[in-house]
Amino acid sequence: MRTVVFLCLATVLTHTVLVFLHIAPSNAVSQRYARQINAWVYPLFEQNWRLFAPDPDSVNRQISARTARTAADGTVQVSEWFDLTAVDNAAVEHTPFPSHTAQNELRRAWTSYFELHGGSDESRSERAVMMRKYLRNIAVARTTDRFGKGAAYIQLRVVTLPVAAPGTDGRRAAQGSPKTPETRLLPWWKVTSDGN
Repeated sequence: MRTVVFLCLATVLTHTVLVFLHIAPSNAVSQRYARQINAWVYPLFEQNWRLFAPDPDSVNRQISARTARTAADGTVQVSEWFDLTAVDNAAVEHTPFPSHTAQNELRRAWTSYFELHGGSDESRSERAVMMRKYLRNIAVARTTDRFGKGAAYIQLRVVTLPVAAPGTDGRRAAQGSPKTPETRLLPWWKVTSDGN
């Protein structure tokens, strides 16, 4: 019993110290152990201030996915586009207590992917690779529910639609947002059985 209590206390203390070093101003300790600190914090314990100072999106994003598989005769079969965002919206609509996951998982995965990759789809850091895999795994899980298992590749399409300013009847986009819809087609990603 004492061992379990000791392990729990050690874990809580370690977690507290690592999260503190993550959110504290840069110092010699946090710089030296940045890799270990980030490995502990991301993606489960990420800290941000959006709860207290939210930055609402000025655009709506429609994220769709399609899969490709090789048929028995050797031909490549590509599925139709499946709107992942519509599934999230349907899970939230008319639900008095919607799941946080239903509201944010896909959106936050895309936002993190975009922040780390920008306009390029080349991963330049371990965190960027991790976010690409995370986004891919979400899409694979959701398309598997729709199309079944066996897809060899998956591709995402992100359509960014401007949100009209209040009182403009949709004629004007919010300041700083694109004036017309933008479509970004991501490359085909290999689907792996282990999710990595």
